[in-house]
Amino acid sequence: MRRVALALCAIALLTGGCAQRIAESRVRSALLDAGLSRNNADCMAERMVDRLTIDQLKKLEGMKARRGESDKPTSLRDFVNRVRRVGDGEVVTVTASSAALCYTGLANEKR
Repeated sequence: MRRVALALCAIALLTGGCAQRIAESRVRSALLDAGLSRNNADCMAERMVDRLTIDQLKKLEGMKARRGESDKPTSLRDFVNRVRRVGDGEVVTVTASSAALCYTGLANEKR
C-alpha cells in the first residue's frame, strides 16, 4: 500500500511539473507572438506561471488583436491595454509588474 501511495505522489509531482513547463512554454509563445523580445518573454513567462492560475493564464488569449489593430502591440502601453481586456485585475497586475521588472532587469537580480 505504501508503494502505491509513493507511486501516486511521484506521478502527481511529475504531472504537475510537466503542466507547469507546458504552461510556461505556451505563455512564452504568446508573449513572443505579441512582439516581446525573447529575453523579456522568457523572464515574464516564468514569473507569470508562478503567480497566476491556469484559468488566469488562459484568459490571456483575450489579448489577440481586434479589428483595426496591428497584430502585435506597438508599445508597452498597447500591450498592457490588451492585457486589461481580460477583465482580471490580478492578471493585469502580474503581467504589468512582470513586464516592468523583466524590462528593467530587476527580475533577474532577485533570483
